[in-house]
Formats: sequence, C-alpha cells, structure tokens
Amino acid sequence: MRESDLTAEDRPGPFEPELGELESPVSKEELENVSSTGTTTTGLTTADGVVIATDMRASLAGRFVSNKNVQKVEQIHPTAALTLVGSVGGAQSFISNLRAEVDLYEARRGEDMSIEALATLAGNFARGGPFFAINPILGGVDEEGHHVYSIDPAGGVMADDYTVTGSGLQLAYGTLEQEYEEGLSNEEAKTVAARAVKSAVERDTGSGNGVFLAEITDEGVDIAGHKDFDEVL
Repeated sequence: MRESDLTAEDRPGPFEPELGELESPVSKEELENVSSTGTTTTGLTTADGVVIATDMRASLAGRFVSNKNVQKVEQIHPTAALTLVGSVGGAQSFISNLRAEVDLYEARRGEDMSIEALATLAGNFARGGPFFAINPILGGVDEEGHHVYSIDPAGGVMADDYTVTGSGLQLAYGTLEQEYEEGLSNEEAKTVAARAVKSAVERDTGSGNGVFLAEITDEGVDIAGHKDFDEVL
C-alpha cells in the first residue's frame, strides 16, 4: 500500500520511528546470567554531610554469589557519590556517563555542578539509557545543603532525609525508621546506616559479605570497606 492511500490515523507521524516500545538487546534467559547487585544501599543526610552504606555481594539471578567484594558506591563528583543497584554492567556504565558529564560541565563552566542538577541529570539518564532497571541512591553536599536522592528506573528523582534501595530495602527501612534522627553526626550516621545494612544481610539472600561506607562532606568523599560489621557498630 502506498503512503498516499493511508488514512490520517494510519499514516506515520514525523517522529514515529523514535516512539514505541524498545526491545531489550538481552533476553530474559540471558538476564539470568547477568551479574546483578541484588543489594541493600542506604543514604542518610546528617549534620555534617551525607553517609551512604551498601553491602558487598554480587549474584547471578539472586541464586549464586558471583562476587563477595563489590564496591557498590562510587564517587562521581567532588562532593557526591552514587550507589550501584541493578545489573553490574548497567550500573558501571551509568556511573561512567555521569562522571563524564560532571567533568565536561566543570571544564566548560569552571565550577562544580550542583547536586540538584546532578540528580536531574541522573534521572534523565535512567529514563533514557539502556541501564537495565538500575535504582541508585545519589548523595552529595553543596552550597545549598546536604542531599540524598533515590533515582528510580523510570527516571523519577525523589529527595529525602534518608532512603533505601535494593532487594533488602524493607528490612533496612525498619532499622532506619527506629534509629534515624535529624542532626546525627557522620560518625553516628555511619553506625545507623551499617546497622540498617546488617539487618538486611541477616535475611536477604541478595545482600551480604560486609559493608562499604561513604562519608561525604564539603571537603570531599571518603569510602571504606569493612568485612566485619563489628568494626563500625
């Protein structure tokens, strides 16, 4: 049928090739062999800045532990860090893209990107990129204050005093609801965040093997791993 014979309803619009549902290049069967973080990640605002805590386990389809020492929080900005949640490859690609944009912004403007702008950019990337349903936490400090955002797979950006993402979120939230208070110092918040991750590790098969803690202040980002929870509790 010629295009001239189509009705107005059937005729493709000028943007139609870019609309519609995109098929994933990875099948459901192949996704079972993709390393995913499963995971429990938490982010807390504090009087001093932000604290982020994550477990260390990567798994295959939630059934097999593929790595016991995964650093699931990475610095992406002079005073901000992002967690890895979802497929490892997708999360690593997501972080690389954000770092590149942050560096480009700084080179062009001679100043650091604000954390709110960084969160908006992260949401745009999550919505438009092939990152396999990542759900990270972004924490950062700037002139406007101390910020924690959760980024959902559809690109939603939600700010809160504290948040949790990953397969162990229900367990971790229970601890945070009881122990989080406004005005915690970073040292106090690290203990609370580690307890939240530990509560998830006790029952969630996708979480385990220790905790990484990121401490963010206006001076920078410090990340340390601990195989033994007793080191920080």
